[in-house]
Amino acid sequence: MSSSLSYLARSGANSVSGLSLALCASALLLGPLSWAVGQQPRTTDESPTVADKTEEKPEPKKLPPPATGKRLSPDYDIWVDKQRGIVMIDGQVTLRNGPLEMFACTKGTKEHESIVGCNTKAFLAHAGLLNIGAEVGTPVRYDDSYHPPTGTEIEIEIYWLDKDGNRQKARAQDWIRDARTEKPMTLPWVFAGSGFWQDETTGENVYLAESGDFICVSNFSSAMLDVPAESTQANDGLFFEAFEERIPPLGTWVRLVLKPKASEAQSPKKSGEAANTTN
Repeated sequence: MSSSLSYLARSGANSVSGLSLALCASALLLGPLSWAVGQQPRTTDESPTVADKTEEKPEPKKLPPPATGKRLSPDYDIWVDKQRGIVMIDGQVTLRNGPLEMFACTKGTKEHESIVGCNTKAFLAHAGLLNIGAEVGTPVRYDDSYHPPTGTEIEIEIYWLDKDGNRQKARAQDWIRDARTEKPMTLPWVFAGSGFWQDETTGENVYLAESGDFICVSNFSSAMLDVPAESTQANDGLFFEAFEERIPPLGTWVRLVLKPKASEAQSPKKSGEAANTTN
């Protein structure tokens, strides 16, 4: 997989290209229509009515770029800090209420079922995690029975600025509610690593997680990060939902900090317990 990823990173390959359609009304058609119903167009020196006025909302505040770390692409908000052993990815809140298949997707893919849309390509995050020592496992498999995804456990913290510009922090699990218990999700994420397919026409290798299966809470064989327990992707049986009361407003810029969880043998010990470390 690492050789395929290297090729993908060198070539700058993307995955599925999004197709968007823009529909607009013609001013030339609206003008005659107003005359037809006996309404005079407003002259340029008239003041707009109250109904015409729209309240301008301030632009959401972004966190400043990280003080340390290397940006992996000039086109995307993703950094890797090898010394601190973290990958940092910026994105925006895209969902505050509703069932989830993902905690986070890549921008322009599955924002309708993800809390965060990340301004990155999935293969860049995969490369960043490899760079800080995370080990790829295997995606979920459904053969004769269920085989959970495996891989290095990845801890995720969220940072953002509130309306007053104060820095806030939360665990990613705290933004996800288990619909069965009404409490925050307790499952971790593992580095399942997704997979690749080759375009028969171009011969190009494409990273499967580019379709949006980035940081999942439902099991997908194409997931980069997945939960290591059976979690259906059937719409009528989804286990997890957005924890609306804990999530900032839509559009809020956030920074996800991904860190491989140290094994028990690697964890520092203090007073007989693993010492806590903060980023």
